Amino acid sequence: MINIAKNITIPESEINFRFGASSGPGGQNVNKVSTRATLLFDIANSPSLTDKQKERISIELKTRINKKGVLRVVSQKYRSQAANREAAIEKFRELLQNALQEKPRRKSTKIPKRAHEKRLAEKKRRSRLKRERSGVGIDKC
Repeated sequence: MINIAKNITIPESEINFRFGASSGPGGQNVNKVSTRATLLFDIANSPSLTDKQKERISIELKTRINKKGVLRVVSQKYRSQAANREAAIEKFRELLQNALQEKPRRKSTKIPKRAHEKRLAEKKRRSRLKRERSGVGIDKC
């Protein structure tokens, strides 16, 4: 079981792994052993998640989900298949935790009247200064 949050756990039976050749460190081992771990999780057909959770994950992680609704997490950081498998599970856990976490709503604020007036006064001052430098409006006779 993979614990995502207090009330959310996903059984490992819902997760599939594919292993392939890694482009990371390993010397000749890279050519012989499939160390890259790709974790596949079918969000759309998962009985462990509610419809609201599935929708939220689909929105938050849309760049990692294919058209069939399968989330893909890849790890090729380590030289062993087991270590990459664990790293992929940890990355998967973090992704789901972040996706399911409620983001605080932004409170809109208003610019203080004094700050607004100060900004406009500074713009007028800069404009007047530049106009005086250019000589426009001044008789040069």
